[in-house]
Amino acid sequence: MGTAGMNRRMTMTALRERTIQTLRLGHYAERTIDTYINWLARLAGHYRRSPADLSEEEAQAFLLYLVEEKHLAWSTVNQALSAMRFLYEKVLHRPQAKLRVPARRKETHRARAYSKEQVAGILDAAQNPKHRALLMTVYGAGLRVGEVVVLKPGQIESQRGLIRVEQGKGNKDRYTLLPNRLLDELRDYYRCFHPGEWLFFGRDKTKPMPIGSAQRIFYQARNRAGIGHGGIHILRHCFATHLLEAGADIYELKRMMGHSAIKTTSGYIHVSKEHLQSVGSPLDSLPR
Repeated sequence: MGTAGMNRRMTMTALRERTIQTLRLGHYAERTIDTYINWLARLAGHYRRSPADLSEEEAQAFLLYLVEEKHLAWSTVNQALSAMRFLYEKVLHRPQAKLRVPARRKETHRARAYSKEQVAGILDAAQNPKHRALLMTVYGAGLRVGEVVVLKPGQIESQRGLIRVEQGKGNKDRYTLLPNRLLDELRDYYRCFHPGEWLFFGRDKTKPMPIGSAQRIFYQARNRAGIGHGGIHILRHCFATHLLEAGADIYELKRMMGHSAIKTTSGYIHVSKEHLQSVGSPLDSLPR
């Protein structure tokens, strides 16, 4: 490598470290930091130059390339856009970059949910006590998979009937339900496996279970139960859907789910056939 190439590499390394430092000072999650750095590395690799040396037109052309030639989803391209805006505005302190991705018509996706019978079938199909306790915790408390794998025994507040979720999405703490059946299951699990720092540990007991392992546990139980679709996050959808159908207050559910906006929680409202039958038409209440 020539002197110019070495200098360019050193400059890009310094820019990367400066960007990471700025992200951490802004209290960005480690996953977000990794995503941003990966996109900036792809931008540099695309042009074989440091992102700091690129014009706004070149940066915009990269976004169009992702849309028109790579055919990436808009949500994915928006990640690249966010990373590039952060670099130019927060790290390089340039005037606000007028970068954008083509607008698209908003699509509404309703969260899917299993019936209670299907959830029961999945839990029954998890024959390993550790696997069953893990899946029951996701469903019984409405946790994200990234939250359940980092639970610690001290977060199970059995006297209060609550689970304390620490540093969930958005770095927020919250409380959620600890059903009696789940508490009994966790006590049986604890007696069998004697977890240490992490409630659900991986092969190395000193480390939490990897998210991928939790997902595989779900897939195995789901397949044994004869259900052919959905990932472990559906159990969280089921928690919210079944509570709302049972008459739970949507604002209380919002707090338990850790949502920032009530609009997100309302997306879990599913009107099942049984629920429709239980709701009377106002016509029937009119005087004859």
